[in-house]
Amino acid sequence: MLTKTEKISFVDSNKKLISKYKVIGIVQLIGIPDRLLQSTKNSLRANTKFIMGRKTLLKKILESSEHTKALAGMLTDTSAIILSNDDPFDLYSKFSSNSIRLAAKPGQISPEDVSIKAGETGIQPGQTVTDLKSAGIDVQIQKGKVVIAKDKVVVKKGDVIGAGMAKALHTLEIMPFRAVIEPSALLSDGIIFEKKVLGINAQVLTQEIADCFASALTLCFEANIINAYTIERLVTKAYANAMHLGIEAKVPDSGIIEMLLARAAMEAGSLGGKVSTENTENKENNA
Repeated sequence: MLTKTEKISFVDSNKKLISKYKVIGIVQLIGIPDRLLQSTKNSLRANTKFIMGRKTLLKKILESSEHTKALAGMLTDTSAIILSNDDPFDLYSKFSSNSIRLAAKPGQISPEDVSIKAGETGIQPGQTVTDLKSAGIDVQIQKGKVVIAKDKVVVKKGDVIGAGMAKALHTLEIMPFRAVIEPSALLSDGIIFEKKVLGINAQVLTQEIADCFASALTLCFEANIINAYTIERLVTKAYANAMHLGIEAKVPDSGIIEMLLARAAMEAGSLGGKVSTENTENKENNA
């Protein structure tokens, strides 16, 4: 418990500190295991500082400046202030890369389909086999080893995890939950970037833009819309169509005269062959 003097000193020193950083943010720490918090702080120690304390004190720090005042309303009882000079999106990515898997607890909602694979488990025969069978998992004893008979989705996304299944997953060392510290908001150059924006994946976004561009290009081409991206293909298409039309209509144009002559020669040869065959057949009939 801080004394009044210590509280004042804490607020004043951190008021000065936040003015030295380009990026100021908020992270929520509710439900975050201590080991994850420590590992995240350690991995980001070189370029990110955490300010942790009571909500009232953190609020005073942020409200000390018009620049950071908007962040104060985003604080909860389990928040911390983070300071950095990194790009906001790079900083968010660094936080997201530090995560741990957690075992399931009875009553939790599964965030994803939970599957088990067929094969040996490394579990010793005994009560655990009964526990696994009680959870609906097909296990067998083969040559003294506990073996899962077949692949199976044991919990579907959105299902409530029962006590028996939670125990079985723990036995099999399957941890379906992921804990991660992610900034809920980052302030940079007067702009507040919230989690839904910071979480945009650059690679996925790039692919989505490429797919949209390809679809738009196809639509423009089919609709004969002329722009910088379709003009070359449309000119090629128009030229090919004009050539085809000229040949079919037998228009003696300089661009297709050679093709017309070649086609005429081919047709003449075909006709000559047909006449020759008919004359041979007539001679044979007359004979």
